[in-house]
Amino acid sequence: MQKLFLIILLFLAVNVKAQIPDITVSRPVPGGPINITYYNPATLNADDYFYEANQNEQKGDLKVALALYDKAATGFSMSRRMPQYCLTLLRLSNVHMLMNNYSKAEKLVLEGALMNYSKLGSISGEMDAYQQLAKIYLAADKLTEALWFSTQQGILAQRLSNQNAYISSLLGLAQVKIKKQEFNLANYDINRAETLARSNNYTDFSGQISDARKAIADGQNPKK
Repeated sequence: MQKLFLIILLFLAVNVKAQIPDITVSRPVPGGPINITYYNPATLNADDYFYEANQNEQKGDLKVALALYDKAATGFSMSRRMPQYCLTLLRLSNVHMLMNNYSKAEKLVLEGALMNYSKLGSISGEMDAYQQLAKIYLAADKLTEALWFSTQQGILAQRLSNQNAYISSLLGLAQVKIKKQEFNLANYDINRAETLARSNNYTDFSGQISDARKAIADGQNPKK
């Protein structure tokens, strides 16, 4: 009778699994109880989706990256991995920004990542959200907003004693001021960023600093 019951259970599980692949049947101890485990593949594959999305974003395959980040976000949300979920929303926002979908990019941060980081009490997460919003507004030529969010990023970076993030905020401020043609003010922020980078032996910012100085030079001496 027990064998017949086991066969029926396995038959049902196999048939259901053919339609919805989220059931596993096992018997850890011979003669013991049967375990039926439900799972969602999206929750198990979220990390893989995120990795593949990042690879495609780096290659410039933005539509593919968008679809994969979306799957990753769904997986992280279903498994309640909220820090990873928020990070994925920021990356989704960044892809939308690169595709010039500024309203969508903004919404993902304001109504998704930032709100959830606030619920988690994650100051570093809020800082990352502010940085992303500053980038979106800069790309959309909303310079007042970009300036404000870069400033807020810098305030939180100082609060967290995060020199790396503070340098990023200074360079963000400089980019806004370059667009506003406030070259002296931009140069001041760049000098501060460069001094901090050198004192902390950070080399990752050298390219950004060089590009910013070139942008100032080009702005002050436009080609005729």
